[in-house]
Amino acid sequence: MNPSEGLKRLLYERFLHFAHLMENNLRDEIEELVYLAQLEGITSCPNNMTSIHVIDCIGKNEPINNTSIAEKMNLSKASISKISTHLIKEGYIKRSQMNDNKKEVYFYLSSKGKQIFEVHAIMHEMIERRFISVFDSFSDSELQASLKFFQTVIDQRDNILKGNEKV
Repeated sequence: MNPSEGLKRLLYERFLHFAHLMENNLRDEIEELVYLAQLEGITSCPNNMTSIHVIDCIGKNEPINNTSIAEKMNLSKASISKISTHLIKEGYIKRSQMNDNKKEVYFYLSSKGKQIFEVHAIMHEMIERRFISVFDSFSDSELQASLKFFQTVIDQRDNILKGNEKV
């Protein structure tokens, strides 16, 4: 095995470790959101990040329909329908119809949803600051290499999902 091959294998091992850490990070992120919500006096919060991100998508784009949410979040319309039904039932979002098109349903945030939207934005600002500070010691070329790595991994995953590449 040449030295470059060993380095690539080490990178792959670190990538797998990173992937496992990211799984744990999702659980920690919801716990952090619940904690921040409690500090703001919010007593209930969706229990998964996909629902939180649907609230975020609606808050940034309201009024927005099911199809547009699905496209922006890269999820199926069926998934968004299921999530939105639950969020309506829990009181985080509301649905409406436009006067000129009674078939099309649009979503917007309730006051309860706006509270979650705002806490989520605060949390993301905190996470972004922590993330960016990790890279303070990186040179521009190291940052470019890191960016290239992540973009390559994302592109590979996108190609697999589109069926353009085998696993």
